[in-house]
Amino acid sequence: MVHAPYVRELRGVVEREKAAIGVLLTLDEPTKAMRTEAGAAGFYKSPWGQHPRLQIMTVGEQLAGRRLDIPRLRQTSVTYKRAPKAMPKAAEQRTNFGTEEEPV
Repeated sequence: MVHAPYVRELRGVVEREKAAIGVLLTLDEPTKAMRTEAGAAGFYKSPWGQHPRLQIMTVGEQLAGRRLDIPRLRQTSVTYKRAPKAMPKAAEQRTNFGTEEEPV
């Protein structure tokens, strides 16, 4: 069974690794203390809104189709423009070892 200390430990790992979001997947329903600890971690702010920094999900919820509150992967590159392609420079005539060869 998972308890509140596991949530505190996950929070420490998320903060130490500077991760945006941490997820705890459990078989049992989370206790009130676990939910309180997860809520105390705050929110991750993305261009698409705020998302809970620590999220607790049961296996049953996941199998039922519940999704994590995270920025959607398809949206993450929408706001960025592609860099212009670099045009190759005109070919330069290179000389051998710094000497110029005379045309034949």
